Amino acid sequence: MAVKRKIRKGDLVFVNAGEYNGQRGRILKVHTKTNRAIVEGIGIVKRHTKPSRSNAKGGIIEKEGSIHISNLSIVARGETSRVGYRFEDGKKIRYAKKTGESL
Repeated sequence: MAVKRKIRKGDLVFVNAGEYNGQRGRILKVHTKTNRAIVEGIGIVKRHTKPSRSNAKGGIIEKEGSIHISNLSIVARGETSRVGYRFEDGKKIRYAKKTGESL
């Protein structure tokens, strides 16, 4: 099912559902096929890794897991907002509907 994704890598977001409800973070990656995003400091999971060149010791590593984009809201000027589109100088840009600020 195609969902319109209005968030992008680098956006500051607010988590409005789940275990990490009320926390904020920057988006590190967006998975478009599964409609999920990896947010900095949110959804920490533990991974058991074998020793490799990049990680000589191996062991248990904590890293960010993904969270569904429906549980995220854009933050603009410290407030959560919905995202809209408008045209300026012939270019389509995103803006925060509550504050009117360009994203």
